[in-house]
Amino acid sequence: MKLSARNVLPGTVVEVIKGQTTAHVRIKLSGGEVVTSAITNEAVDALGLKVGEKAYAVVKASDVMVGKD
Repeated sequence: MKLSARNVLPGTVVEVIKGQTTAHVRIKLSGGEVVTSAITNEAVDALGLKVGEKAYAVVKASDVMVGKD
């Protein structure tokens, strides 16, 4: 798999919750952090995402916000 995104985070699918049109997919990374992505139900089906399988969280953003107290 080749992608232009630099932030490709390997992990394991721990939860897939399908809604009417959108699914929430939770991927646990090797450090224990969990990344949640909202993707279409069609994408879940096309990728064949299932709990326990390896997957990648791919982060591609044109803007990154920074906050401070």
